[in-house]
Order: sequence, then C-alpha cells, then structure tokens
Amino acid sequence: MMRADKQTGTAPVPIADSQLRCDVLVVGSGSAALSAALSAAAAGLAVLIVEKAAVLGGTSAMSGGAVWVPANHHALARGVEDSPAQALEYLRAAAPAGWRAGEDRLWAQFARSAPEMLRFLETHTPLRFSLTPEADPLMDCAGAKAFGRMLTPDPLRAGVLGKRRCPVRRSPLPQVYTYQEVIGEDIYHHPVRVALKLAPRLLWRAITRTRTKGAALITGLLAGCLAHGCRIEMSARVVDLITDAAGAVTGAWFSRDGRLTRITARRGVVLASGGFEWDALRRAAHFPGPFDAISSPRTNEGDGHRMAQAVGARLAHMDQANMSGSLPTRYEGRPYGLSVFFQYEPNAILVNREGRRFTNEFAFNLGEALDARNGQGGLPRHLPAWLIADARLLWRAPFLLACALRSRGWMRRAGSIGALADQLGLPRASLEETVARFNDFCARGVDEDFQRHLAAGHGRGDRRFHGGLLPIQRAPFIAVPFNRSFTATKGGPRTDEFGRVIHLDGHVIPGLFCAGVAMANPIGTRGVGAGTTLGPNLTWGYICGRTLAAGPASGGGDDVLPAAGVASPAITTELS
Repeated sequence: MMRADKQTGTAPVPIADSQLRCDVLVVGSGSAALSAALSAAAAGLAVLIVEKAAVLGGTSAMSGGAVWVPANHHALARGVEDSPAQALEYLRAAAPAGWRAGEDRLWAQFARSAPEMLRFLETHTPLRFSLTPEADPLMDCAGAKAFGRMLTPDPLRAGVLGKRRCPVRRSPLPQVYTYQEVIGEDIYHHPVRVALKLAPRLLWRAITRTRTKGAALITGLLAGCLAHGCRIEMSARVVDLITDAAGAVTGAWFSRDGRLTRITARRGVVLASGGFEWDALRRAAHFPGPFDAISSPRTNEGDGHRMAQAVGARLAHMDQANMSGSLPTRYEGRPYGLSVFFQYEPNAILVNREGRRFTNEFAFNLGEALDARNGQGGLPRHLPAWLIADARLLWRAPFLLACALRSRGWMRRAGSIGALADQLGLPRASLEETVARFNDFCARGVDEDFQRHLAAGHGRGDRRFHGGLLPIQRAPFIAVPFNRSFTATKGGPRTDEFGRVIHLDGHVIPGLFCAGVAMANPIGTRGVGAGTTLGPNLTWGYICGRTLAAGPASGGGDDVLPAAGVASPAITTELS
C-alpha cells in the first residue's frame, strides 16, 4: 500500500506491513557483515542482520577461509618481528602507482586495527586461528614478511550454534579439508591418495559435523553474534535506504514474500552486501570485454551500491575485482566457474588473442594481467586468452580432466599446434612460434620473457602449485579459455578510515557505513597476500562496528573500542 502526499505532490510513501527498530542494521551476512554486527553488539548495541539469501555467509562461507592479518598475536608469540608500521610500509610498496594519496589513511587504519580485530574475534567467538607456512607473495616489496601474516580458522563443530536454525552457504568444493591440508597435501593433483591418507580424520569430522575453512569462519562468527543478541532475518532483500530531512540514513526497507518491512536503525546502517558481479549492466560498464564465469553467489547483485548511490554516495574503484581463471562446473543446479589456479603447471602457458604469451603464468596477481586495458576504461588488450598445454596436463591434473569430460566443448584438442590455432582463430604462425620459443626456454631452464623459472607465485609452503618449465610437445595439444572469472568486485561507496560513507560533495553521510567488497576497497585487484580479501573484510567490519559503538560523533580522533560484553538491548518489533 502507498500513501501519497497530496499537498506537496511528492512521491508516494510506502506503508509497511511490519516494522522493526534496532540500533544497527547490517545488510549481508558474510565475513565483513558479521564482524560489524559482532563488534557493535559486543558494545551493547541492538543489531539486526538482514540477509537476502535463504542461507548465510555469502562468498566468505564458500572460501578457503584464509585471512591476512599483519602483526597478529600468534605471529608475535612465535617470535616474528612485525608491526603495524611494517605492514603499512608493505601496503605502500605493493600498491599501484597513485593509490597512496587516496588510500594511505585507510591503509594505516587497517594496519592498526587488524591485530585488534583478530584478538577480538578470539575473545568473543569460539573461533581460534592458526598460522600457515605462507610468506607474503610480494617479497621484493619493503615490509614483506616470510612468515606470520597468514592464518586460517581451526576446524569448528556446527554444534556451537546450538539448536538455532542458521544454515551456512555450502561451498562447491569439499569443506572437510582444512586450508593447511589443502596447501600441504596437494589434493588438486592427488585427490584419491590424499582422501585415503586422511580418511580417519575426515570421517571423524563428518560424524561430529565439524566445519573447516570459510564454513568454520562463518559458523564461529554466527555463534558470536547470536551469543551477543544479534537478530537475523533471512530471505529478506533490503531494497531502499531511509533518510531524514537532513540526509542522514535512519533505516531501510526490506522485502520478503511480497511483504514490506520498515527498519528504523537508531545508530546507522552498514552495507556489507558483497560485490556487483551479478549485476550485468554495472559489470559490463566497468569490466567490458570477454569473461568466462562468476564464482560467487548470485545474490551479489550490487544492492548496496545501488542504495548508496541513491542517497548521494561517491563510488570509487569500480574497475577493481578479484579475478582469475576458472573451471566449469555446476553450483545450485546452474553453471558456475570454480576459481582454482589450474594454470600453475610446468607444461602450460597463457596466450593472448594474437597467440603470444603476455604474462608470467605463475604471477600472484594474474588478474591484473588478464584485465590490462587499452587506455582508461577501454577493452582488455589481451582477451580472449587461452591456456595452451599438451596431453600430459590431463594426467597431471585429474580434476581438470574431470571438468573437461563434464563440460563438452570447453576444451579444444588438435594433433598439432597449427591445427589448434586454426580451431581457436589464432594466427597459426604466431602460436607455433610462441610454443617453440617456450620449449626452447624449457630446454635451457630459463624463461627469458617472463622469468617464470624464478617465480614463487603464492609463496613457498603451498604444494598445490607445480612450478618449473616443461615443454609442450606431446600430442594431442589442448586449449581451454582463460578469460576473467570474477570472485568479487571490489569497488563501491568511498569511505573514510572509520567506515563512514562519503557523499559526492565530500561530507560524511550520517548513519551510513560500508565494509568488505561492497566498499571502495583500499586493496583492489592487486592483492598483497592470499588472505587479503577476508582479512580486510573482517577488519573493516570490525572498524564499522567500533565506530558505531562510539556514537554519532565518533571518528574525529583516536578511535577506541567501547567496552565489550554488555548485554544487547532487545530489538523492538511493531506490526502495522
């Protein structure tokens, strides 16, 4: 039902079917959202979490669960010399040219707050974290560390949620292995052997309903949120923000089963609704050109971006994203791109539309090469791209072979490189010359074009990746598409270092916050570690909750976390 304003002629005002009142509304239920909710609730605020899907956790629940947290207490206890200052030095050295001017205050806030965030989570949730053996991947940058910044959540039983119905989004990959097992046992190349080796452990996890990786992370965060009184609404799409006469955000509307609920949020609203990769129009505008697949939940349609823009928010970094190649599979009954690093093989190369290699295939930030543009906002200069290998790759990587058998037409095969080029529409002479040149490098053990023989890629300690150089010479020769596949876009509303959204005219929009990949992320396409999506997501959620807890005037000076552990006031429900 709508009620029109007859005197002013303004747009009709919707009449709610029901109303809710809280201190803080959090839109989304991924790592950033739950961290924000927990941080606010632990300080005594009434928090309402609204999730669009019928399951919780977003892309975070599907992930490997790795977090990049510099100067964390686990590393310091192991004798690692690290500090927020050294982390800031690394972030500055690793960043793209020109980013420091706009991001330095956010980098500094992240470097200070990330260690606090990890201690906070281990204090207020059943989560416990362990260090992985991984190094920072950009070891040539000042401030990089060979160990101590990468962590993962320990396995966690679903029973910590009690009898409350909190369905966690499942992953397209088995969540029975821990992250450490995945990187240490080479499951990708030897799935059966590893499964047999770890069978007793895996069986026990199944019996005890023990979750790992991203599922463990979300389970622990949910347990903490519920223990601190957070209320969760699922299958509810937030459709619009509510503002007062001064432009402050005071709440939002959500729709479920055709019914409209008005939420009044006394302190503010946190947008943590994920990226916009499933919004076809917005994605095509900011990422024109070929792409292969999307590797996130279909609910990531840019709802937060649209709502923030409607109240005047400034958007930034809209051309930034987590991108990689992907393997074709199905998820929830629909085509899906499985984001795995299957190009990390000694007898495989990537070639562009001219049939030429264009990057080190083992580069950590491969997404930057795939998305390299012809001028600002132009089309990708290398796409469409292809992975080229020979028959031995199929036996080295059985998972790749399984995907090829299930997805007819995805993999191309030919008896010669020239015939393969003809199938792909590539210049025959160019591809033949490229493969011959690579094979010559293999014979000499030196990649003169991209120094792949020196690449550490994702850091030592990860056995999934088989480096080195092997010639491409045994027919049949194979090719698979290797264009951009999106795990998450990383552009959105511009925020200050306290998580507050900035208006187009430069002022803070009162009551509106943003975190995670929904925000204009200060760490864009160029990552600084395997966990530089989840680690910052958790930290920016924590920062938003901390700012909200400090009150409407927060953010002007030293940002101090309010006392945690205060009982949360009840959320008021009103039916119209």
